[in-house]
Amino acid sequence: MDKSVLDIDWSLMQAFLAVAEAGSLSGAARVLGVSQPTLGRQIREVEERTGLALFKRQPRGLDLTGDGAALLPYARAMRAAMRDVALYAAGHDAGMAGVVRITASEMVAHHILPPIIADVRAERPEIEIELVPSDRAENLLFREADIAVRMYRPDQLDVVARRLGELEIGIFAARSYLERRGRPDTPEALLRHDLVGYDRSELILRGMAAAGFDLTRSMFATRCDNQVTYWELLRAGCGIGFGQRHIGQADPAVEEIDIGIAIPGLPVWLAAHRQLRQVPRLRHVWDRLAAGLAPMLT
Repeated sequence: MDKSVLDIDWSLMQAFLAVAEAGSLSGAARVLGVSQPTLGRQIREVEERTGLALFKRQPRGLDLTGDGAALLPYARAMRAAMRDVALYAAGHDAGMAGVVRITASEMVAHHILPPIIADVRAERPEIEIELVPSDRAENLLFREADIAVRMYRPDQLDVVARRLGELEIGIFAARSYLERRGRPDTPEALLRHDLVGYDRSELILRGMAAAGFDLTRSMFATRCDNQVTYWELLRAGCGIGFGQRHIGQADPAVEEIDIGIAIPGLPVWLAAHRQLRQVPRLRHVWDRLAAGLAPMLT
């Protein structure tokens, strides 16, 4: 066996995996945070060391060759092994100093977590916090985040999750909208108003169905899936919408509308990888997140 094959390091295989899974150099470069020329050189080096043609260029991007497809499961096994090495080392870190990476939905990251993080930093300045506002499921197993604040129970293996409670949901509208259109006092009157809803997400539709009201996407006059932008559309007076009660009640631009509908709350979970849960700085941040979120939950 050519010794150069045995000398292939993880960074080269990581480049191969990224291109194989993204289907293009540009997509893989965005994932890895490197330039396309650098990634192209790494792919050529993998091919030279293995003596295999791994990709074939197509009009829409890059496709794996037969040899590339055969190599893919071995590269993924290498990634899993590197993940396990990193998790084992991180799980035995006994220091308080270092980075804790938190991911949460955009609304929670924007409206709720900043003062909690500020308290952590004031109490423990040696802990560095990275906050990732995202409504997609960050992969705790690959350390895209250390701690996740989620509105659902994570079901990944080796992930520890704790249910903290529920965020209450209310019905809100901008004061400017209510001055223009009046305030509904019954569910039937609500449906005669302009409603602000989600675009592709069915979260509001499912919540209202659970409360006994069948809405359809077409009944939302304004639609947006980004929750921060959604709230700004509501605040601007686009119509009546739904939001977390503690956020709406603290916002002077909007008023809560009580028409007797009991809307199911959003469950709040903390999640972390089992091996990292007892790292001192992660345990400290976990506890502070739980304590900081508690007053807002039922």
